Amino acid sequence: MEECVFCKIIKREIPSNIVYEDDRVIAFYDVNPAAPIHILVVPKKHIETLLDVSEEDGDLISYIYKIINKIAKDEGFADNGFRVIANCGEDSGQEVKHIHFHVLAGKKLGAKIVG
Repeated sequence: MEECVFCKIIKREIPSNIVYEDDRVIAFYDVNPAAPIHILVVPKKHIETLLDVSEEDGDLISYIYKIINKIAKDEGFADNGFRVIANCGEDSGQEVKHIHFHVLAGKKLGAKIVG
């Protein structure tokens, strides 16, 4: 966890453009966006991959989706739609070993799944 870039963002060791934060979740703009709007929603609890989500984390995952909806409405892209992606493991393209949810919006995304 010491090397985790998201944990460093949570601890304010690395600056980020934060759009939402509370005691459980932080959300910020991706520095390498795949769409005009590309926000990462990250639980403050360090969980490496989706395979590491336990039954006790169920409320946290549900809460993350509630926050994604809030962000979409607050940032003004809810009405036009958005995509949520969660990668799991190396073959999926998960680069940071801390679960996170990509929220993509701001253009027609089509059927192609981004990597």
